[in-house]
Amino acid sequence: MSSSFGRLFRITTFGESHGPAVGVVIDGCPPRLPVSREEIQTELDRRRPGQSRITTQRKEADEVEILSGVQDGLTLGTPIALLVRNADQRSNDYEEMRTKYRPSHADFTYQAKYGIRAWQGGGRASARETIGRVAAGAVARKLLEVEAAVEIVAWVQRVADQEADVDPARVSRGDVEANIVRCPDPAAAEAMIGLIDAARKDGDSLGGVIEAVARRVPAGLGDPIFDKLEADLAKALLSLPACKGFESGSGFAGTRLRGSQHNDPFYPHQGRVRTRTNRSGGIQGGISNGEDILVRAAFKPTATILREQETVDIEGQATTLKPRGRHDPCVLPRAVPIVEAMIALVLADHYLRQRALSPGG
Repeated sequence: MSSSFGRLFRITTFGESHGPAVGVVIDGCPPRLPVSREEIQTELDRRRPGQSRITTQRKEADEVEILSGVQDGLTLGTPIALLVRNADQRSNDYEEMRTKYRPSHADFTYQAKYGIRAWQGGGRASARETIGRVAAGAVARKLLEVEAAVEIVAWVQRVADQEADVDPARVSRGDVEANIVRCPDPAAAEAMIGLIDAARKDGDSLGGVIEAVARRVPAGLGDPIFDKLEADLAKALLSLPACKGFESGSGFAGTRLRGSQHNDPFYPHQGRVRTRTNRSGGIQGGISNGEDILVRAAFKPTATILREQETVDIEGQATTLKPRGRHDPCVLPRAVPIVEAMIALVLADHYLRQRALSPGG
């Protein structure tokens, strides 16, 4: 199973949703980087379940343990192992899923691939796997902040048909964290919460879009051809549970423009090459150009809903299934820190790769 990601800043996540623990091993983090348990915990607290009425009510503190690689608040340059123990498990809620496949979930495909699956909670297909990504992303974020003052902010841009009005150049984490849906547009946030509440009460779910900006990313990150920066960002975000689409810069909307409208003119500014517009989303030719990197990720409605649905059992016979358990009626609010983490992991990896190319790097 491909549970590792990155080339120089490389992570490997482990653990199942209803196993003893989940976590991550980070390899390639430079030594003497100041990292505290509290910084990692802050990001995990943003991801954890039970935050509000519009998220799953599974109660997990998600307290991180640093098992190796950090001493006296500094990284050692050796592998960093981070562990979070599972506590609030209700495997009995999944008993029916022992023999039945949940529609649009990974149950059938995992069984087809491996001939066995962790049917309690979805195993590795559960969003609890992303705990390791968020923990590692906190370390990657700190590396980017210390080395290049990079800032990454993501937010909920759309839930169902409700779109937010957000200025990517000005939005702050404080704006995002001001409400439970993590949308920095207060009016849109209120409407989004209403939509999610209604879907939850109806035993249903909603999808939407998360947008993110990475500021002060140095020019030169990303490799031509197969390791283009937006290609690695796309892989990172599309690897997340429920993510079904990716855009960078103008994305699909740019196809409606002519080249004369879409091009970003260059101009000199205080010793830097800048662009007057940013339809490229900070990436040209697969390489960062020093402007803000803008990406969007589309998330489908949560697959597990509290309604009876048609399915088949492990014998291939038609049946029905009405799942129990605790699930997010909309994954987007909790996915915001996960999106930020994956962007940080990609940028940290490419930052170290570019640093290795530089004279004396």
